[in-house]
Order: sequence, then structure tokens, then C-alpha cells
Amino acid sequence: MDVIVSGRQMDVSEKLRQLTEDKVSRLGRFLDMERAEVRFSREKNPRIANPELCEVTLEGHGHHVRAKVAAVDSFAAVDGAVAKAEQQLTKLKTRLVQRGRHAKVRSAQPLGEVSLDGSPTEEPQAPDGPKVPRVVKSKRFAMMPMTPEDASHRMELLGHGFFFFTNIDTHRAAVVYLRDDGDIGLIDEAD
Repeated sequence: MDVIVSGRQMDVSEKLRQLTEDKVSRLGRFLDMERAEVRFSREKNPRIANPELCEVTLEGHGHHVRAKVAAVDSFAAVDGAVAKAEQQLTKLKTRLVQRGRHAKVRSAQPLGEVSLDGSPTEEPQAPDGPKVPRVVKSKRFAMMPMTPEDASHRMELLGHGFFFFTNIDTHRAAVVYLRDDGDIGLIDEAD
């Protein structure tokens, strides 16, 4: 597994980098993943009890797993993120085994992220002063046909509030989303 370790507005020590690479590469025993990206950052607000953040994103064979943990120090944050990713990979592997499929059966790699933010650094302002919202990030990815249940599992693994997919039953674009009451909603494209 290719492991990339980086820090956002902070330096990652060689000891932390080596420990992180070792721990994250061991996650490959749960499910064969091709790539792992680990990003460290630090909250600057002194009132935050756990200022060190560690986000682990694993990608491979059409599956994406993300774990983000805040802790007192970076070493504790990476331990927590690896433990959380372990749980998610175990859940994913169990689901794949129950269906009689292997993780390598289908592959849908993201086509990459495209930042549309090439404009000046100033935020556009309406004539009366309030900020005018603009598109600052756009993502493109291959959509695999899947059931709404599969899409809701993927949404949970990514830690997002919604997931865009192609409904295997209708062959149309659809979105599952997390409702305020804790249930899952489905929006399906109309005829």
C-alpha cells in the first residue's frame, strides 16, 4: 500500500511519519487497499481541548474509507484514526464477504478533484456588502451502479451526510442522505 503522510500548516516529524506509515500500512491486512493518505493539522484556537487532527483516507478497488480523529497530540490522533479505520474496514470486509464478493471485483477510481478557484483571493461582494457564495471546489468521479443500501453503507464509511450514485434498479442518478431523525432518505431522478 502506498502511504502518503502530510501536514497542513505544520511540520510532521520523521518519528511521527515513520510511526504513521507503519501503522497505516498494517491496515492492508483487513482489506487490500492501494493507497492511503494521512493528513495532520492543528487547531489554532487555545480553547479546543484536542487540537491535533489526523485524517486517514484509504482508497482501493472502488472503495473509499475515511477516518478523522482529534486528540491531545499527533501520536494519539493517529492511533485513534487507525483504530477507527480498522473498524470501518472490518465492517466493509464483512459486508463484502457476506455478499460473496471480493474487494477486487469492481473498480471505480475517482477521476480526481478539480479546483475551480483560480480567481483573485478576494471574496466577491454584492453591492450592499454581503458575501456572494461561489463554487470553490468541484469533484468528478466514476459512478458505479449500486443499490440504495450499498450507497448508504458507502456514505457511512466516508462519514458524509449524502452519497451520489447510479441506482441499479432504475439506472438513473440518485442520492441517499442522512435525515435529521437518523434515518436515510433517497432522492431518485424522475422519468
